[in-house]
Amino acid sequence: MADWVINKPLGECCGTGRKIEPGEEYFGALVEGEQGLERRDFSAEYWDSAKPEVFCFWKSRLASPDEKKELFVSDEMLMAFFERLAHETDSEKVNFRFVLALVLMRKRRLKYDATKMDGARETWCLRVVGERETVDVVNPHLDEEQIELLTSQIGQILQTDL
Repeated sequence: MADWVINKPLGECCGTGRKIEPGEEYFGALVEGEQGLERRDFSAEYWDSAKPEVFCFWKSRLASPDEKKELFVSDEMLMAFFERLAHETDSEKVNFRFVLALVLMRKRRLKYDATKMDGARETWCLRVVGERETVDVVNPHLDEEQIELLTSQIGQILQTDL
């Protein structure tokens, strides 16, 4: 499994290079880079004018250096990332989706229903809580260390504790 290169927010717009000031709203995004999914930040002005092509995005506000971080990633945003990855076949994205499924199961947004086998390929059938239909998630058979690493990396991308 390849490691992801995850940038922490640099406090600057990836589109213009302009510094994003404390208190200013900006857009964090996942983009397809040479190494897989990478995090990029864009000022609201650049975002509104250029509409950069991204995989997923969220709106945030840059905290002041002395301000305690109160970053919150909603369950709806995690579900949106999860759903967006539904038809991806790239192994890193399959792994990303699997770990998101584990996080969403822990948050009680997804519930395990059954396992389907197709040769050596194992697929979990999960039910979105409150809905009738199931969603399929490929189990890439990650070991505990890989799951911990991916969970940590996803948390770094989204700036939250998962």
